[in-house]
Amino acid sequence: MEFKATDIAAYLNGEIVGDSNVKVSGISKIEEGEPGTLSFLANPKYESYIYTTRASIVLVNNSFHPRAEIKTTLIKVKDAYQSFASLLDLYVQAKKDSRKGIENPTQIHETAKIGEDVYIGAFTSIGRNATVGNESKIFPQVFLGDNVSVGENCIIYAGVRIYDDCIIGNNCILHSGAVVGSDGFGFAPQEDGTYKKIPQLGNVILEDDVEIGANTAIDCGTFGSTIIRKGAKIDNLVQIAHNCEIGENTVIAGQTGLAGSSKVGKNCRFAGQVGLAGHLTIGNNVQIGAQSGVSKSIKDNEIVLSSPAVNYKDAIKTYTIIRNLPKLREEVIQLQKDVRSLKKADSANSK
Repeated sequence: MEFKATDIAAYLNGEIVGDSNVKVSGISKIEEGEPGTLSFLANPKYESYIYTTRASIVLVNNSFHPRAEIKTTLIKVKDAYQSFASLLDLYVQAKKDSRKGIENPTQIHETAKIGEDVYIGAFTSIGRNATVGNESKIFPQVFLGDNVSVGENCIIYAGVRIYDDCIIGNNCILHSGAVVGSDGFGFAPQEDGTYKKIPQLGNVILEDDVEIGANTAIDCGTFGSTIIRKGAKIDNLVQIAHNCEIGENTVIAGQTGLAGSSKVGKNCRFAGQVGLAGHLTIGNNVQIGAQSGVSKSIKDNEIVLSSPAVNYKDAIKTYTIIRNLPKLREEVIQLQKDVRSLKKADSANSK
C-alpha cells in the first residue's frame, strides 16, 4: 500500500517542503533510508543523516532549519516523534491481520463461548465456561483455562498460557510465552526443614488496554486478585508476584521483579532490572532508574535510583564521590607522608 506525501501531510496537518507527489510504501530508520520509505528526525544527534538519507520522505519538527542541501522531501510537523508514532499506527491498521475462523485441530470445550469474527489458531485449548470476545485473535498453541474471560479485540500470541479464572479486558495484547495466573511463590517452612506449599486460590485481572511482553509471568493472588490496571504496559521477562497491583498507565521495563503484595500507583515508570521488596506502596508518577533495589515505600512524584534506591540527586552525589575515591585515596596517602615528614623535621629541630 502506497501513501502520497500530500495525504501524509493532510493526515498530520504538516507542511511539505519538496516533491508533494512522492509516494512511500514502507518505514525506515533515517540512517538506513531507502527510496520508497518514510523516516523521521526528532533527535538532533541524528541530523547529519538527513543530508545523506535515501528515504523519500522525512518528518521533521517545525523548528528544523537545514544547514546544507537536502534531497529528500520534508514534512514539517509540530512533533516529529509523535507524528511518526501516529503514522505507524495508521500503517499497522492498514496491514492489520484479518484472519477469522477456527483452525484445526483445536480443543474447545462445549461450554465455552466464542464471540463473532474471532480467530483461533491450531492446537489451542479453551476450557470449560471460558469466553472469547468479538474480534479477538487467539494464535496457535494458546491455553485458556476454565472460566477464563478474554475481552473484545484482544491479541493473544502463540504459546500464551492463561490459568483458570483469570480475566483479560478489552484491547489487550499478550505476547508469546507470557504466563498469566501461575501460582504465587508461597511455601511454609516446616520443623523438619521442608516446605509445605500454600494453596494459591486467587486469580489475575488485566483491565482494558494492557500489554504484556514475551515470557513475562504474572502470579495469581493467594486470595483475591493480582491486578494490572487499565493502560499498563509490561515489558518482556518481568515477574509480578501474587496480589500485586499495578496502577493505570504504568510502564515496567524488562527483567524487573515485584515481590508479593506490592502496590504500584498510576503513571509510574520502571526502568530495566528494578527489584521491589514485598508489601511496598509505590505512589503515583514515580520513576525508578535501572537496576534499582527498592526496599522502602515511595511517595508520589519521586525519582529514585541505586540499590538501595534513594532520591536520584543523592544517588548522583554518591556516584560522584565513588568515582573520586581513587584520587581521594592518593591525596590521603600523600597527606600522611607529608605529616610524617613534618614530624621528623620537627623532631630533628627540637634536638
